[in-house]
Amino acid sequence: MNGRPGIGRWSWNPRLGDAVLVAIAAAIGWYLLSNRLDAPGELPAWLLRLDLVGGLLGCAGLWWRRRFPLVVASVSAVLIMFSEAAAPAALIALFTVAVHCTSRAAVTMLVAHLAALGVLNVVRPEPGVPAVVLIALVVTVHVAVLVWGMLVRSRRELVASLRERAVVAEVEAGLRAERAQHEARETLAREMHDVLGHRLSLLSVHAGALAYHRDASAEDTARAAEVIRENAHRALQDLREVIGVLRAPVGELPLLGVADIVELIDETRRAGSPVELSDDHGVTAGGRPVTETVGRTLYRFVQEGLTNARKHAPGAPIVVRIGGEPGDHLVGEVENRTPVAPGDPAAPAGAGEGLRGLAERATLVGGGVEYGPTTHGGWRLGMRLPWPG
Repeated sequence: MNGRPGIGRWSWNPRLGDAVLVAIAAAIGWYLLSNRLDAPGELPAWLLRLDLVGGLLGCAGLWWRRRFPLVVASVSAVLIMFSEAAAPAALIALFTVAVHCTSRAAVTMLVAHLAALGVLNVVRPEPGVPAVVLIALVVTVHVAVLVWGMLVRSRRELVASLRERAVVAEVEAGLRAERAQHEARETLAREMHDVLGHRLSLLSVHAGALAYHRDASAEDTARAAEVIRENAHRALQDLREVIGVLRAPVGELPLLGVADIVELIDETRRAGSPVELSDDHGVTAGGRPVTETVGRTLYRFVQEGLTNARKHAPGAPIVVRIGGEPGDHLVGEVENRTPVAPGDPAAPAGAGEGLRGLAERATLVGGGVEYGPTTHGGWRLGMRLPWPG
């Protein structure tokens, strides 16, 4: 549509075009034949009638020029050997070959047509026209038609190529959009797990302790309830923060990094888990700067390690180590030194989503994650990250 209601875009009908070309070829052929008829005695009557039949056959063959271009052009080459009236139709057939066939086929058909016209000139020479002039004119016209047809073919091939590229680009854009949505979902899942998992693990540990130790003193119960209340409130705040980061423009809201690891460890200590921090190069204090991406990844690593330690070994001492070689690699470790103490509630089984998310985070920045039991029966979680110099 052209944008105005009720008015459609007009399109060219190929069959109508063929009919117009047949009419034009017939009119020009009849004009050439009529010049012969105006000169009686120059050619015998049977040859003129044969010329007329050849012209009619050449014009009729144009109706099938799109389906059988080489066949129609070959028949036209035979007809113009004795029929001058078939010459216009032969030119149209040659043009069709140049448009729809290969360049080699088009050049071969050009040579065949020129040879057939040479035979016609020998059988029926043009009186009063020098042979050199006639040959030059015929060759020029046929070469011009051939080049025109090749240009039309090149343009059609270019348009087809552009359409194909547009389709491919549309498909690739759809795949990129789908991949971006998938990555966004994975990022959201990691953020929700890391942020809420830390808080909810504190709630789970202290709620389980309250349910298990029913004979706890009022002071211990009040302290556990306060921890539960505080972390429930902080969980809601963290959830709002995650949603705010997702809604805000990129880079507008500050993100957690290595400087927040100390506060994270202090919060874990206040919840009742003994944590020891070993920072060889003062990374958490800003002594050795790291990139924001690496710092955020390290923060999430420590957060996940503390969450797992509280979940699977409640009450066990935890050691957090940060070291490595500045300018080469940064190493983080979270280790709980002793197994779960007898009498504590059974540690809940995890689904492994946190470790999988950590591995994805480390891979994105060119690092890796390793974990497993220690020789003294504890558990160690380690991460190795690049440390740009």
